[in-house]
Amino acid sequence: MILHEFVGRDEEHPLYQKLHSSNYLRQLGFLQSMVLAALESERPFLSQTVIKALNYHAIACLHPYAGEYRPCQVHVGSYQAPEEYRVMALMDDFVNNVNRHWINEDPIRLSAYVLWRLNWIHPFINGNGRTARAACYFVLCVKTGGWLGGKVILPELLRRERPRYVEALKQADASGDVSEISNLIYELLGRQRQF
Repeated sequence: MILHEFVGRDEEHPLYQKLHSSNYLRQLGFLQSMVLAALESERPFLSQTVIKALNYHAIACLHPYAGEYRPCQVHVGSYQAPEEYRVMALMDDFVNNVNRHWINEDPIRLSAYVLWRLNWIHPFINGNGRTARAACYFVLCVKTGGWLGGKVILPELLRRERPRYVEALKQADASGDVSEISNLIYELLGRQRQF
């Protein structure tokens, strides 16, 4: 069942919002389980399977193609994502690049790259931001050796700082430099520790 079969595509509908909140909690629980599994199995790397599963938990029953790469072109405001036929190759390159730099790259910088590049590729029909924020946090936690707790954690703090977050993504789109995103993550992690 996809909710829009019953209530249309109105993302402001109370039923949509209720399921969206449930999905967020499920995605968060899954994310924490995957961080612990990666650490306990001593397999610290990012995979497309984890990314797809994070998306599935974010948009299950809200949109078709939950956890699957998009079959069509998408536009987000003025941003036109790469064509759908390029998504698989872009994701292969992206995951390989993350894992190639896993050992030597700074945790914040690598997680900033994950946040930016996933948003840039925009591989899913919906839930790309939620998935990118969760994947960013997965990388950060696994690279630092454990779940970074707090009452409010980085994915939610990034969502709350949406204007700054979007501006940092645009700067990285223009230059390929994730310094602004890294700075924002660093700042928000300090705030996370205060909660």
